[in-house]
Amino acid sequence: MFISLHDHEKTTMKKDVHQVKQYRRVIPDVEILSLYSARAFPRHSHDQFGIGVFIQGSHRSWSNIGNVNAVTGDIIMVNPGEIHDGIPATGPRGWHMLYINPDVFIKEWNTDIPTGDLTLKPVASDPTLGLMIRQFLHQLAADDPDAMAIEEMIMRCLMQAGRHHTLSAAPRILPSPTVRRVKEFIDDAPEENMTLTRLASLCDISRFQLIRRFSREVGMTPHAYLLQSRVRLAKKLLAQGKRTVDVALMAGFSDQSHLTHAFQKQTGITPGQYRSAMVD
Repeated sequence: MFISLHDHEKTTMKKDVHQVKQYRRVIPDVEILSLYSARAFPRHSHDQFGIGVFIQGSHRSWSNIGNVNAVTGDIIMVNPGEIHDGIPATGPRGWHMLYINPDVFIKEWNTDIPTGDLTLKPVASDPTLGLMIRQFLHQLAADDPDAMAIEEMIMRCLMQAGRHHTLSAAPRILPSPTVRRVKEFIDDAPEENMTLTRLASLCDISRFQLIRRFSREVGMTPHAYLLQSRVRLAKKLLAQGKRTVDVALMAGFSDQSHLTHAFQKQTGITPGQYRSAMVD
């Protein structure tokens, strides 16, 4: 079980502190995770909307929609495709987080705003939403959790975030045709062997130009984006119940250890932990 706040206070501030729990999926298209860690997370993105509450410590994050400084009690949010990182400010920090499929969020919120134009604020102060998240985590940890009660609490969290913490008119900087083509090529087949020469030749530019343009527009290098795309594919395969050793090769990693390293670096958990939570 994820450590309690009382346990947090007794935990020494060591650089290697890293405790994480991926909860078993209660309703489709919603993932729930609790984390307490001193590790820094490199720039990455998620396919889902993320809504969470900071429960311990402080944290700073670069994001392509705005920098974030979060402290205990703050609500932290992330949007699909939003590049961001995460660095502890003074020691280990912890949060509870929901990751929601964009289609579910849009459908339940019953909005005509396209998914790509609906943007959640990076950070907010909302004690009501923070309490809601803590309440459903408490229900989730019960010996006999009430699935309907948890589902209702999650929907209420979405309602609260959608009502008070959206930036529907947030500016979106679209990638250039060159960068968009490279991203699409990677995402279409991340498991394939990729080289900078191959990617640069798609757009008839040099490798140096590719790295410079891609990094400027996306916020990470082509190789970092490739690893992220491979981890995204691995998550889908693991959720289908496929074995980790098989997923490593299917997602383009040379072996299971390389998958585990990349997966844990981006998500905070191992492929095995994720698979166990997603597969009944």
